[in-house]
Amino acid sequence: MVVKLYTMDLSPPVRAAMMACDIFSVAYERVEVNLLEQEQMKPEFLKKNPLHSLPVLEDDDLILHDSHAIMMYLADAYGMDESWYPKNNKKRALVNQKLFFDTAILFPRLRNVTYSIVNEGKKNITQKMLDSIDEAYGFMEAFLSRSTYIAGEDVTIADLSVVSDISSLAYILPIDAQKFPKTLDWLRGLESQPCCERYNNPGAAELGQLLKRFQESNSSAQIE
Repeated sequence: MVVKLYTMDLSPPVRAAMMACDIFSVAYERVEVNLLEQEQMKPEFLKKNPLHSLPVLEDDDLILHDSHAIMMYLADAYGMDESWYPKNNKKRALVNQKLFFDTAILFPRLRNVTYSIVNEGKKNITQKMLDSIDEAYGFMEAFLSRSTYIAGEDVTIADLSVVSDISSLAYILPIDAQKFPKTLDWLRGLESQPCCERYNNPGAAELGQLLKRFQESNSSAQIE
């Protein structure tokens, strides 16, 4: 059975999953789900993911939602280079820790902005939201002051997950090179990688443009 991945480029978690598929050479059938048109609320999609979020991966009889779970699975099932998701317990724990950081800190701060502008029709991003993003950059700077990549000296799936959010947040609040030099260098380094150039950078730019358009129009569609 062909692996299927339900996607929309605007979504940072989708972009992370697509980069993982690229890294692990997983061929897949791409199924587009337009969040702005509420296609994620269709009954046939809700049967696959009651949370109505993207991405969703189908591999034979396995259906997975949540990009972090998908990336872990792809690494274990298809990955040939274990440095991306180490089998060593301590190294893997550090990768998991940063994946949870992405889940608990980075993505919610991004979604607070997208939800406010796109779902609620707000025109302005509050100072509180900007401060929370700035704080997140500070966390990143602290992590990257200890290691070359987010979870150690090797690039891992945690970097793929985190860069999808950081590259999107940077369109909302540009990263200050004076305050966060290591974070900016890390971002630029990852954005220059082929998987990021193909599957992340265009979608991040598209999301930034979408937020700008919605701020200007004060519209009220939905994005996740």
